[in-house]
Formats: sequence, structure tokens, C-alpha cells
Amino acid sequence: MNRTDRLYAMREDLRRAGPRGRTAEQLATAFEISVRTVKRDISALQQGGFPVWARTGRIGGYVVDRAATLPPVNFTAAEASALAAAIAAHRGQPFDRQARAALVKVLAVMDPQARRYADDLTERIWLDHSTTEAADSRRRNAIEHALQERKVLSLHYRDRHGAQTTRRVDPQLLAFTAGHWFLLARCHRREAIRWFRLDRIERASLTTQPAIDIPVEELGAPPPTAASVRVRVAM
Repeated sequence: MNRTDRLYAMREDLRRAGPRGRTAEQLATAFEISVRTVKRDISALQQGGFPVWARTGRIGGYVVDRAATLPPVNFTAAEASALAAAIAAHRGQPFDRQARAALVKVLAVMDPQARRYADDLTERIWLDHSTTEAADSRRRNAIEHALQERKVLSLHYRDRHGAQTTRRVDPQLLAFTAGHWFLLARCHRREAIRWFRLDRIERASLTTQPAIDIPVEELGAPPPTAASVRVRVAM
């Protein structure tokens, strides 16, 4: 776990602990770090505005302000394992890093017994990553940021015939179909929507130029078996 993920997980663990708090030793054991590192992490959380304070006395430790505490997230072991399996199968693909960070947050706020059951269950799920296609992380990060921030991308692209071109594009959406990931983008050269296979993008650079945003319904019809990953929650 990198430091950013650990800080978030520690914050959620302290929230779950509520008025009981956590000692530095408990946090050190839970996150497999030294007590000195715990103290540095707590200081970083405090400097970031998180309301955690040191309680002195016989039952000392770190406690979060009552207003910042949250009830445990009610994920079952099977639900957490399903997320872990889906994220593992997605390794090296768009938004992989963010998915793994989200899983760390989910596990950090689960009931301890459910988390242990999830650990046992995920040990019984095997994936062969040798059969999956993965894009270079720098290219993938540039594409993800361009899509999130609505910025123009500069691409070095190799087409199916092996010809290489340099293009500027307005990224619109990511699609997985026919066993490959594609970036749908408006090509400045063609002034039209084009599908760029991610594994054929040799290099991708984020620019500061705002991208033209085209409504999804105007991008054309998806393949008949395709669907958005949007999750609708009943309110």
C-alpha cells in the first residue's frame, strides 16, 4: 500500500473506531509500519484538516472528533470479494489505479470479521494475468486525465496497417469491445469521431487545450452487446 492509500485507510479506520480510538501500536500492527511512521502519518492527517487528536491517560491513543465518525460500511464478504476479483481482472486497464484505491477504502471500513471472510474467499479466486492486454501506465494515465479534465490529447498512433501518425484529439469515451479497449475521440485532422485502439497508441500526452465535449447520444450507436457501466442508485 502506498502512503496516500495508507493515509486514507488509516483515516477510515480511526473513524470506525469512534470514541474507543486506536493506539499508535494498534495502528502500527494493522498497517505493518513503525510507531514512528504512525506518528508522522497522524501529523500529516492533522495538517490536512482531519479532526484527529491524541488522548492522554491510561487509555490513550488517537481519537476522531465525534462529528467525523461513520458507521461501518455493510459490505458482505462475497460483495468485497466480487469487487476484488473484478478489479484484479481489470489490472492494467483504464482507471485500474483508482479502482484499487477504492478497494482499499472499502476494506478499511468493513467489519473486521467480514474482512477476514473476504480475505479467505479471495484466496480461492485465481486469475491468469498472462492472457490480459495492458496499456503502458503513462499512456493510460494521460488518457484517463484527459477524459476526466476534458483536455485535448496528443497521440502517436499506429493503425492496423502499421502506419504511424501524430494526431490531436478530443477524448469522448472509453469502450471495451471485440476483446480490446478503445478511445473514442474527435480527431482534429479528420474533424470526425474515430476509434483508437489503446494498445496501438504509442504515446499519449495531455495538453492544456480544452477539448470539445460531444454529448454521448451524438457519438453514434454502441455495438448491440455494449452497455454503459453507469450504476443507477434508487433514492
